[in-house]
Amino acid sequence: MKRFLLAATLSLLSLPAFAAGPARERLDAFAKGMHSLTGRFSQTMSNANGDQGKTSSGTMALQAPRQFRWETTAPYKQTIVADGSRVWLYDPDLEQVTVRKQSSEEAQSPLTVLTDLSLLDKDFKVSEQGERDGLQWLRLTSTGKDPQFEYADLGFDVGGLARMVFRDQLGNTTRIDFAGWKRNVDLPPDTFTFVPPQGTDVIGDAPVIQTQPAK
Repeated sequence: MKRFLLAATLSLLSLPAFAAGPARERLDAFAKGMHSLTGRFSQTMSNANGDQGKTSSGTMALQAPRQFRWETTAPYKQTIVADGSRVWLYDPDLEQVTVRKQSSEEAQSPLTVLTDLSLLDKDFKVSEQGERDGLQWLRLTSTGKDPQFEYADLGFDVGGLARMVFRDQLGNTTRIDFAGWKRNVDLPPDTFTFVPPQGTDVIGDAPVIQTQPAK
């Protein structure tokens, strides 16, 4: 589930106001010329029976083509950082960080499309879904052998990407709403660097690590 969320949640971009048009045109405009962005998110998961979990919220930063930071701040804290070669998932309550090679997380992910539109028709079946909830929707279905999700729906308003809805292979659905996009901002280099706090358990494919003092 965490791998699915990672593939899903870090595939996020937006633009200033567009002219109205089909979702594919809005996606093309929205990804053109992007090299970084920041914004806020609100995320809710529902299981296959429709039971809804708590809504989480936080901030994110993305820098093309392979760096991102996803910071959940409420109702719990969690940090996901992709530094270009590895993905770090840090849970401060557990004092634990899980590390994976980034290539495995990005495979067949919408993230690769939003930073490289040439992969859109190569890695996905793309279909217009029309208007729903005041948004124009585009559905991405992976053509890979082992997809991380059943489909990903991207909902656009005239300001860009407003919502994403992902359904995984077990029937769980994740809805993510976005706000406060700032495009092509200069981000500090340490935005995409993660150093585990001292005393943190590190699990997975980690490089030689220098810990930082606990706060």
